Amino acid sequence: MIATLAYAQGAAQQPSVFQSFIPLILMVLIFYFLLIRPQMKKSKEHKNMLAALRVGDRVVTSGGVHGELKTITPELVTLQVDDKVRIKVDRGAITRLISSGEQTS
Repeated sequence: MIATLAYAQGAAQQPSVFQSFIPLILMVLIFYFLLIRPQMKKSKEHKNMLAALRVGDRVVTSGGVHGELKTITPELVTLQVDDKVRIKVDRGAITRLISSGEQTS
């Protein structure tokens, strides 16, 4: 009789299907707000920065090369890194614009 009562109490305490998915739903929301959303925002800002590039802007590439934009095409840009030294770089390799107040050597 005790075993039957214990079994009946255990069966009454089982969570519903919705309650068992609550932790999974919370984890998905946490990952979205902490990882996915900030990455999407950063990607959008980078895309807007690449679209706003103009000849004469000073930029830094993902390889750390500093230079001034001389020509811009949809896929490539030409950077002047020194007197008489120009290199072609993929447009997506540009990571940031250098503001006029920043010092570069």
